[in-house]
Amino acid sequence: VTISPAVLTLPEGDKATFFCNISMENDSGSEYSLNWYKETNHSQAQKTAEISRYKPMTETEKYRLINHTPVFEIEILNLHQNDSGSYYCGLITFYEPDKVMESKRAQLIVTAAPHVNATDEPEMEEGNPSEHIKAMLLGILLLAGVVVLLIFGYLTFTYRRGGMIPLEATQTQFRTWEKPPEVFVSTVDYGVLEFQRDQHSPVPPKTQPVEQTEYATIIFPEEKPVTPER
Repeated sequence: VTISPAVLTLPEGDKATFFCNISMENDSGSEYSLNWYKETNHSQAQKTAEISRYKPMTETEKYRLINHTPVFEIEILNLHQNDSGSYYCGLITFYEPDKVMESKRAQLIVTAAPHVNATDEPEMEEGNPSEHIKAMLLGILLLAGVVVLLIFGYLTFTYRRGGMIPLEATQTQFRTWEKPPEVFVSTVDYGVLEFQRDQHSPVPPKTQPVEQTEYATIIFPEEKPVTPER
């Protein structure tokens, strides 16, 4: 059972990968498993992960084991400085329960994460020019908007104060912003005049004195018959 690489030095936050290669003579398809161990300062080894012969992959929050029989791969994720130590793999065969074969020790050294200095920040900004382009375009748009508003306000103020700028020019240039002037039309409301008679109490007609009529009787004498003369 062999392990590689022998020494691995990586910064915090990175991922470490070790490979364990097993060689079994007269392999008749027997069952076995592979364990990974860690030692710190020559202390007692601790089992960190395990994978069986027929399992393609197993994964935890910290370790990922991949089966490439006869090579087994272990990945130590999200490294911290306390992950530093000695790692080795152990092969356990089930047809001989008391037989355990171990590899040599491989060293993992986890260094502190690189510190980003203030002098490095401009280099990072230069490597990403898209942010500068976006900021420049935004500034140009804002400046253009302010200039347009100032011109519009000046023209409007000049026109209202009776300036020399004709109304047609301002309406043509700023039709989208200025409402057309309101035109006031005088209107005449016609009504019906009703004349009412003077409401006075009726005056009774003047009374004239009644004329008295006197009647006289005329008596004529009786006429005598006239005989013709012979």
